[in-house]
Amino acid sequence: MAARPTLRRLLALRRHRLFSTTAAATPPPQQPPSNPPTPESVIYNISSLSRDPSRALAFFRRSAADGHPVGHAAYNLMLRTLASHPASAQSHFWPFLRDMQEAGHSLDQGTYLAALASFKKAGLTADYAALVAHYAKAQDEAKDGSPISAAAAAVRGLDGSESRADLDKKLEGINLSLTETAVAKVLREVRDYPIKALAFFRWAGRQKGYEHGSVAYNAMARVLGREESVGEFWNLIQEMKAAGMHVDIDTYVKLSRQFQKRHMLKEAVELYELMMDGPFKPSQKDGPLIIRRIALGPSPDLELVNRVVRKFEAVWEFKTKELYDGIHRALTSNARFDEAAEIVQRMKAEGHQPDNVTYSQLVFGLCKADKLDDARKVLDDMEAEGCVPDLKTWTMLIQGHCEAGDVDKALQYLTEMIDKNLDADANLLDVMMKGLCSHDKVDAAYALFVEMVGRDKVLLRPWQGTYKHIISELLRVKKLEEALALLRSMKAHDFPPFADPFPPHIAKYGTFEDARDFLKALTVNNNCPSPAAYLHVLKSFFAEGRYSEAQDLLYKCPIHIRKNRDVIKLFESKKDESAS
Repeated sequence: MAARPTLRRLLALRRHRLFSTTAAATPPPQQPPSNPPTPESVIYNISSLSRDPSRALAFFRRSAADGHPVGHAAYNLMLRTLASHPASAQSHFWPFLRDMQEAGHSLDQGTYLAALASFKKAGLTADYAALVAHYAKAQDEAKDGSPISAAAAAVRGLDGSESRADLDKKLEGINLSLTETAVAKVLREVRDYPIKALAFFRWAGRQKGYEHGSVAYNAMARVLGREESVGEFWNLIQEMKAAGMHVDIDTYVKLSRQFQKRHMLKEAVELYELMMDGPFKPSQKDGPLIIRRIALGPSPDLELVNRVVRKFEAVWEFKTKELYDGIHRALTSNARFDEAAEIVQRMKAEGHQPDNVTYSQLVFGLCKADKLDDARKVLDDMEAEGCVPDLKTWTMLIQGHCEAGDVDKALQYLTEMIDKNLDADANLLDVMMKGLCSHDKVDAAYALFVEMVGRDKVLLRPWQGTYKHIISELLRVKKLEEALALLRSMKAHDFPPFADPFPPHIAKYGTFEDARDFLKALTVNNNCPSPAAYLHVLKSFFAEGRYSEAQDLLYKCPIHIRKNRDVIKLFESKKDESAS
């Protein structure tokens, strides 16, 4: 049979340079232009040095001392780089943040959240708390009638029908000194209103004595990168190209993540192609990551995969194991198993051995195609080839059977996995809970949960979402006692208790004693639950017309609850209703 068009593209011959049969040394990426330095080149170099904060900081300081363009984006990227490594976070983060503020630049939300995540991961609790306080203070100060805030408020007040003259009139009274930094700050303030932001951008560009540069264009591009303004986004990119400007690497990373998160995969691929054709190329890992994102869809677009592969090899002149795995994932997810097998053979020919990542993708694809027996055989084939299936591969197999409705076989494979001395993790527990509950095996799900979480030799900390799911399912089948047991277990694992579904359930099906048990489950170190928790239960009884149960519960409440103003108001409303 003749090869299908997609197969011919993905398994192209050597002359198409999609899959070379010989490995090539890793060529250095094209260096960005450095004479004269531009904001894009400064950001690119900081990004390239991000794994070594000391070198990145030294480069930044040299650039600033030499008068090179180090703007808002460069400062924030440098700050994220320092926060990402515990040693540099402790020694350089705060002094650099002070320098940044003195230079007139502020901490943006993305940098703030990234730094918080880094501090939390490194256990830097004092730095975490200090940054939260710093950011809150900066946000409050920004609201105090600054020209940036005033301009942003005016832009948000636009209705979209204004003429140029109307726009000039609305903005002319704002004492805003137009610089690229100021324009970028306003654009960040109005990032949720892309078309209005673009109107402000155009207005600023018409003002005498000011001209947009790379900083402002990149800030505008970040705002426009969404569904409702994608046409304006690409028009702006063409403007930048015509003016000799480039999307900087930090903007690219943010836009690419945004496109992928919003499932705008065509735009993510086109942006990747744009960057790979320019001087500020993404890292080698970006191509495989985009392919992986494409492959996660219900029916991966193989043409998009092919475009990424072509561009990757045109630049790097070889293929990584991660790239092959991405292609393999896309093919198996589309049930193109013969082509996927050929990909594996090409991987081997180029010195890349298939591993659990490769095989777990095959297992996933076979399960998705309802070839469950074939999926199980893959694990036997792996062991025969000396590749022992890991937890992820077993999880794929078990999840595939759960989604196919064969939860009994999923339980069997879970037992097999544990017999092979592999311990389940929170992800597998979540898969099993949802699989069992989706087929009305809630009792079995609860029993398995208790066994897996309570086993002495397994320190399994469930996900908070797993707790919420099974508690909701237990209440659905009127298993209040078991749901309360899991509520106590949540508390033992230091999760906020999932209390919301209990009061309505107890008010409808339970008793006064059930309500007391629920409130006891919320008690921590002999500290009573909050007044809001008591009020929720009482209001739920009222909503079901069970006033006497609410009255009985009130008599057993602590004195401070009985005297709570909202509780008194609730019961007085009932008395007034009865009197009328």
